Amino acid sequence: MQADSFPVFDPDCRRCPRLAGFLEDVRVKHADYHAAPVPSFGPLDARLLIVGLAPGMHGANATGRPFTGDYAGVLLYETLHQYGFATGPESVSADDGLQLLDCRITNAVKCLPPQNKPTTEEIRTCNGFLAAEMDAMQPRVILALGKIAHDAVLRARGLPLSSLRFAHGAEHDLDGMRLIDSYHCSRYNTQTRRLTPAMFGELFARIRTHLE
Repeated sequence: MQADSFPVFDPDCRRCPRLAGFLEDVRVKHADYHAAPVPSFGPLDARLLIVGLAPGMHGANATGRPFTGDYAGVLLYETLHQYGFATGPESVSADDGLQLLDCRITNAVKCLPPQNKPTTEEIRTCNGFLAAEMDAMQPRVILALGKIAHDAVLRARGLPLSSLRFAHGAEHDLDGMRLIDSYHCSRYNTQTRRLTPAMFGELFARIRTHLE
């Protein structure tokens, strides 16, 4: 995927026919939802880039801000605030006044996928946006929330997916950028304690060290 053929974001993107058609149906059922590609949140000159999977139906797809309005954002924004990356511990809506500090949040796939499962082709198609975003930012640290996000970062840098294995807490060097892997902060992972607040906080403490 060539980043120079993609903008950082396209609010009218319809490159994936299945996703575009699904969003049309969602807009009919939920006329007050954002139901469109979801832009990243946070400054483009931030040194930390957090990469998630895709918007959730009643979260980012509804509110228009990543990890906002659903359970997955609870631990994320609490931890961002705890470690000085956000002005508050909650993200309620896109106009709630919350600001990110030296941090930006994006998704591997910008549109809501059916059953929260994008196809491999959709992930590849959307990867040009992530590549363009990373080129524009040149972040010092990237936090990948889950294996799909980890793989999307590798694709965006033109690396084979087999070159760096995903594992919670693993760190990888990407030509001066530091990629850190985490389990996704989903309801399932947090409620089953596969990912605990202490585990997540330890990663952000390491991120702070890398940014010193």
